[in-house]
Amino acid sequence: MKKILVTGGAGYIGSHTTLALLEHGYEVVVLDNFCNSTPTALTRVESIAQKNITVVKGDVRDVDCLNQIFSQHTIAAVIHFAGLKAVGESVREPLRYYDNNVVGTLRLIDAMNVANVERLIFSSSATVYADSGKPRFTETSPLGPASPYGTSKLMAEQLLRDVCVSNLKLKVALLRYFNPVGAHESGMLGEDPNGIPNNLMPYISQVAVGKLKQLSVYGNDYPTPDGTGIRDYIHVMDLAEGHLAALNAIDSLPQVSAINLGSGNGHSVMDVIRAFENASGRKIDYKVVARRDGDIADYFADAALAKQCLGWQTKRSLNQMCADSWRWQQQNPNGYSST
Repeated sequence: MKKILVTGGAGYIGSHTTLALLEHGYEVVVLDNFCNSTPTALTRVESIAQKNITVVKGDVRDVDCLNQIFSQHTIAAVIHFAGLKAVGESVREPLRYYDNNVVGTLRLIDAMNVANVERLIFSSSATVYADSGKPRFTETSPLGPASPYGTSKLMAEQLLRDVCVSNLKLKVALLRYFNPVGAHESGMLGEDPNGIPNNLMPYISQVAVGKLKQLSVYGNDYPTPDGTGIRDYIHVMDLAEGHLAALNAIDSLPQVSAINLGSGNGHSVMDVIRAFENASGRKIDYKVVARRDGDIADYFADAALAKQCLGWQTKRSLNQMCADSWRWQQQNPNGYSST
């Protein structure tokens, strides 16, 4: 049985991916410093999967911690989620983002080299792309992040490419994903943001449950069918299964592969609001406010490469994303701290 190290495995995407790994017969070691997550998520993963996780509380930048993990466990591959991910926060605290996301990746790949661990799935982001004026992004679209967060992901990608030149045995999949939403269908796992959510779906969820009063819709004068911004939303379990597909396919991929994970379709803010109202039976109170700087009208993934190389595509609809988000929010009105 292969053992996988998942850094940041207690986070939103990490916990759902850890569950998918366990359910497909892998053993999992999770490394997490719990700065934006809680051990409760992993306890719930164990409960759903009826399997145990080896949990190490530590920082991916801690060389001694990494070396100890690799010496104590025979790790077949690493899935690297450990990173800060709020665009606005990265503008306010760029050094923190470069330290965590770039230096963390450097320390990890160095420890992997020492331990002769040669397979890495890297959690990247569609924020590495430049606004080219075209809504559909392929893996060869121009790169040009608009935030320190996106730049930190692109720098980490380049770092990994450079290491692959020096170590021909190393194989890396750079998974660039779009807008993860939803929750596990059990309602036991979901997105639990600190403070006021930065992203649309958890904000809508908290308005629906009465935790927040009103949603702000940033602009309704974009050149889109209803005037609101269009994004490519992907169910978090589809995303988790994408990481599993990359893990299973990595030996047959080129040494370094950048692959989009998205649905290939876009939904507007109003589409999401209406779908959530249908799923929850609640009216979502919202107001239209000024556009945010840096927002573009419309973007979504070209997901053809993922289907071709990984045999993967999204299966879950916007309605299911909303239904699962609502189930999570209802059962956990205060997130993991509800219990």
